[in-house]
Amino acid sequence: MTGGAVFADRRDAGRKLAREVQDCAFQNPIVLALPRGGVPVGFEVAKALGAPLDVLLVRKIGAPGHEEYGIGALVDGTSPRVVIDEASARMVGATKDYIDRQIAAQLAEIERRRALYRTGAPVRTTCRTAVVVDDGIATGGSMRAALQALAQARPARIILAVPLAPTEVLPALRKLCDRLICLASPEPFYAVGVHYRDFTQTRDEEVIHLLAEARQWEKPGFREVSQS
Repeated sequence: MTGGAVFADRRDAGRKLAREVQDCAFQNPIVLALPRGGVPVGFEVAKALGAPLDVLLVRKIGAPGHEEYGIGALVDGTSPRVVIDEASARMVGATKDYIDRQIAAQLAEIERRRALYRTGAPVRTTCRTAVVVDDGIATGGSMRAALQALAQARPARIILAVPLAPTEVLPALRKLCDRLICLASPEPFYAVGVHYRDFTQTRDEEVIHLLAEARQWEKPGFREVSQS
């Protein structure tokens, strides 16, 4: 879909996205939202599906001396997954010791955030339809890492559902999931926040509240103790 779609806020985007997602036949779905901005969107999708909601915590592994340049990512789960771009790592001189230290540091940050959001053990994804949600995609780097790592956990299907993303990033993402749902690809794109009337930063308190509310409709047995 193209055009200058405008969402009132993340909850509005989530409700509109939920209508599209509900048309899919999902077996035993779970919704995984990228915090913080993806959680209000994912909340509305999970509510519509009656599915459990959890955060999918993704931490970038940066190059030595240039942390903004990603050479990989660590993605949370029952067993945290690491995705490394080996060619990029060699190009920037990232040694195994360096990568191991970065993994340890980012794993600690993931644990800190999970403790902050008080979600308990990660939701099990094996043999389930995992619906991955964010408030929008710009370059797609973090989402590519998230999808690659999630695939290692062997969900039955991976559905990527986002309100908007640039047209040019969709082909690469489509290869990493079973279905991609994107409501709008505005031209020109500029940035995700431009297409929301209210794109106020999502606060940790809101994430905690929405995750707690979503637990009220979560069925027993969706979670298991981490095997990491």
